[in-house]
Amino acid sequence: MKITIPESLRSITGPLLLTGHTGFKGSWMGLLLDSIGVEWVGISLPPEPDSLYSLLGQRNYTKEYFVDIRDYNQLNKIVKEVKPSFVIHLAAQPLVLDSYEQPRQTFETNVLGTVNLLDSLKDTGPNTRVVAATTDKVYRAKTLNISYKETDPWGGKDPYSWSKVGAEAAISAWQQISSTQGGPKLFSARSGNVIGGGDRSKNRLLPDLVTGFISKSKIEIRNQNSTRPWQHVLDPLLGYLLVLSYNGFESAFNFSPGVKSLKVEKVVEIASKAWGEPVKINYLKHQDKFETKSLSLNSNLAKKSLGWTSKWTQEESVISTINWWKRVTSMSMTPKECCIADIQELFID
Repeated sequence: MKITIPESLRSITGPLLLTGHTGFKGSWMGLLLDSIGVEWVGISLPPEPDSLYSLLGQRNYTKEYFVDIRDYNQLNKIVKEVKPSFVIHLAAQPLVLDSYEQPRQTFETNVLGTVNLLDSLKDTGPNTRVVAATTDKVYRAKTLNISYKETDPWGGKDPYSWSKVGAEAAISAWQQISSTQGGPKLFSARSGNVIGGGDRSKNRLLPDLVTGFISKSKIEIRNQNSTRPWQHVLDPLLGYLLVLSYNGFESAFNFSPGVKSLKVEKVVEIASKAWGEPVKINYLKHQDKFETKSLSLNSNLAKKSLGWTSKWTQEESVISTINWWKRVTSMSMTPKECCIADIQELFID
């Protein structure tokens, strides 16, 4: 099936620099860029053996560099060589529980890594556009269960969320530098819990469920009453691309399903039904103290300014993720074929 590229994305041309291209979101973004014909260059840590990147096999990127973004000299050298017209910054330490185990590394990667990239880009000029992905967890917790807007104050709970607040501070500082010195146009992009085929991250709900489904073993679930804005990974990634072609004055955008976030328990129910085979679920009694209980984002600004909407509902996102794994484990489709099928669906009206 031939993909029809939205007119708003036709202004995005190479070279595009993609950081974190071997990660879960980065692997999907690389395929999405391939599908719409954008030449791109990747910077990332080497891929894990069982990662989606490794499952996908040969890619169409122009070049890739396995570099730690904490290494300013190497990063700066690559940026000067590539001379990117567009940048999507996804490289991060993305796991809350890991941030407790490795707080310094989390801050170095998420804050200093972002600073290194933005500083390397500051002389590229106003025609360069940069989207830096942060998280829905950068907002200061509210007493009422109200969706967060882009203008709400920042605040964290765990090392991960505070590191992303630090990244937001860096983005704001370099936005000011750019406005006074004619540097690149910088945007912050905040999205909720992304899900989709190929995610093997530990201590994440859908990967934990899929592992249990495949092995037919008991699955232990934390925080059954917690809510998250679950969304298919392609939804915010399309949003990031739309931001790159945006010509207005906004500097930050939320990407979220835009409806009441589903509880963990409901997601487990949807996923189990979609898998279609008996599974044993054990809900742990204690409430996890490490993570925020309730999260919801307001994406009205992205809808109004970018024309962005979610392709998949939360329930459809869960079902799509489970179906991806069912096709791959049954070997009826390859991982790359499954991803391409989802990308094709993304662009169907």
